[in-house]
Amino acid sequence: MTDAGASAPLPLSSPEDDTSGPAPAPCCAAARESLDGTEDVSHPSTSVTRTDRARDLAAWAAPTEQVRSRADHAVSIPAGPFRMGSEDSDRNPGDGESPVRAVDLPAFRIDPACVTNAEFAAFVAETGYVTEAEDFGWSFVFGALLDKDVRRASRKPPGTPWWRAVEGARWDRPEGPGSSAADRADHPVVHVSLRDAEAFASWCGMRLPQEAEWEKAARGGLDQARYAWGDELTPGGEHRCNIWQGAFPVRNTLEDGFLGTAPVRSFPPNGYGMYEVAGNVWEWCSDRWTTGQASSLTGDVRVMRGGSYLCHDSYCNRYRVAARSGTAAEDASGNKGFRLAMDA
Repeated sequence: MTDAGASAPLPLSSPEDDTSGPAPAPCCAAARESLDGTEDVSHPSTSVTRTDRARDLAAWAAPTEQVRSRADHAVSIPAGPFRMGSEDSDRNPGDGESPVRAVDLPAFRIDPACVTNAEFAAFVAETGYVTEAEDFGWSFVFGALLDKDVRRASRKPPGTPWWRAVEGARWDRPEGPGSSAADRADHPVVHVSLRDAEAFASWCGMRLPQEAEWEKAARGGLDQARYAWGDELTPGGEHRCNIWQGAFPVRNTLEDGFLGTAPVRSFPPNGYGMYEVAGNVWEWCSDRWTTGQASSLTGDVRVMRGGSYLCHDSYCNRYRVAARSGTAAEDASGNKGFRLAMDA
């Protein structure tokens, strides 16, 4: 298994893995729907009891009361209007970013950083919650994070062949059996669906942010800047987010220091004190997707914002602060996480 924070370039695959695939899909994320009708993935059996699992998680979980009182540490975003959306020339036309419009919001509060593995562990240890990825028995993992044999044995979704449907991959085993989130407790939790995020939010007495709330907070008080920190991607040569460098998806030069997820608070916050609102992991919003490229998905499709460690301007430049995408509510993968919000 490759460490999620590896610091040396790593090719996605050898030539025989055939990662060329068709023309770029609308986004760097994958959808469960894309594998409908293919061979079943068996659900891995387990003899671990809820009590045993709770004990194992408690060894590295964050303190329960600290997690449940996270609202006390949420960032306050003032009431008032902001200009939402973008007319960037390189925006994704099907995403519905434009037109730029004034949106007036009441004051609200929002997590400064994404929910971490340690925080989600506290939730599962106390409640025994089972994620949708566990129910399905598999989840999508970025191929370069996998051992060669696992990568080749796992199914590839059409259109996004850098993903693998890995049996047993879930939030606490991010690359499947043999991996553990315990050694990356301060990384954002991944392999969580919309339902999983909403369950955690309810346990904390909070909710998922609305899309407009997310964008206002992510802008950090700047008006129509391209990124959360300004208009330059790497001001003064400094990397401000965890995205792909190099030739996507074959080789990542790791100039920002990370191949997979980075710990939360790895990069400087924006003007409101918000961390990693660009790259690292996609973040669930509560809004339903009603326009643009995700119309090909069926069922309950929701907005996600922020981009991930797989975004690259040659394919998916959705780490821009106005960028948006949509995904089915049950979809989970190794690059989707969340943060919470609440009314002021």
